[in-house]
Amino acid sequence: MRNDLNEIARQIRVTSLEAIYKARSGHPGGSLSIADMLAVLYFDVMNVDPANPGWLDRDRFVLSKGHACPALYAALAHRGYFPVEEAKTLRQIGSIMEGHPDFRIPGVDAPSGSLGMGLSQGLGMAMGAKHLGKPFRTHVIVGDGDMQEGNTWEAIMSAGFKGMDNLVVIYDGNKLQGDAPVETQLSLGDVAAKVSSFGWHTVAIDGHDTVAIKAALEEAKTVKGKPTFIVADTVKGKGVSFMEGVLYWHGSVTMKDQELADALKELEAA
Repeated sequence: MRNDLNEIARQIRVTSLEAIYKARSGHPGGSLSIADMLAVLYFDVMNVDPANPGWLDRDRFVLSKGHACPALYAALAHRGYFPVEEAKTLRQIGSIMEGHPDFRIPGVDAPSGSLGMGLSQGLGMAMGAKHLGKPFRTHVIVGDGDMQEGNTWEAIMSAGFKGMDNLVVIYDGNKLQGDAPVETQLSLGDVAAKVSSFGWHTVAIDGHDTVAIKAALEEAKTVKGKPTFIVADTVKGKGVSFMEGVLYWHGSVTMKDQELADALKELEAA
């Protein structure tokens, strides 16, 4: 299964970059850093039905760092929600594949993009499941920018206080944001310790190890009375050597023909 998930993650990366290249704009760095998480979520852990995106009992997913939507669109496409070629119409006139997730896109459970909003939406979904007695779980991917927003910490406090054990957050800690490294812009300190103090179960993993990602998500299912926060150590631009850890590739960038060719060559070799 690990090999299958790694291959799916590779395909997500390829489709993401092809979409960004065609759009002549987009955010490759953060899209590549979450590909492995999305592969595990959509192709192994989450209970979803691409033929029925509105199924009430489906597991929910919120991409709070909405600028990384090329990866989400790629994951949804490869999972069967819509054709892969449609995912490559990112940011094009007449396309529903907008620069941030939109409800019109099959499989998108929440609009996002204004950092700090996603976890509050996910908390609301988890609370709704509890209220209705529904079995579905809610997963939220947050980024470094999200963790600098007050709204995120309000949701963290509330979810811990209410014991929302059907809520899981994955923190894509890729250490770079739009203007500077996180440590320069606004250091987050020991995120796991801070979140844990608000009543969360925390797990630290390599965010590019599909086995570790799956294990953490399965562990979360066994935790009762607490939400789970997974601190994923990731690399911005993962999978493409000239993008890895380079601030320029945060976005929004226009990829040159040779840059795309070189990136796809590396991903193919992988």
